[in-house]
Amino acid sequence: MTQEKMSLFFENLHRSTSIDAFRNIYAEDVVFKDPFNEVKGVEAVHGVFAHMYENLDNPRFVITEYIGTQATAYVKWDFIFAFKGEKKEQCFEGVSRLCINDEDKVMAHTDYWDAAEHIYEKMPIVGSLLRFIKRKISRS
Repeated sequence: MTQEKMSLFFENLHRSTSIDAFRNIYAEDVVFKDPFNEVKGVEAVHGVFAHMYENLDNPRFVITEYIGTQATAYVKWDFIFAFKGEKKEQCFEGVSRLCINDEDKVMAHTDYWDAAEHIYEKMPIVGSLLRFIKRKISRS
């Protein structure tokens, strides 16, 4: 999969991106995993992204780095969004590992990012507890 094809897809994702657009990128039996989801099948992956658009305001990806071969690509990205009802945008970076089949479609997509730091620590009670634990175990 070319960097251009992959970047165009992820940077142009929006609420109404069709399942057919996902089928142009993902194999029918793709496996997708991130800190919150582990699903199989292109329809399930489409559902993960649809859920993201239902629960966040203006979520979007900006591709910042791409390293790839014909069979595997590592993609570094910034994810920008606002929690529903909040005006302040949040941003964090992550990396995706994409395994690509002989038909030039993603057959495995694994996202790596720190859910504790970027989501849980921003929640009032849970965040206070996690920040306390982090301070206790850090070297400083």
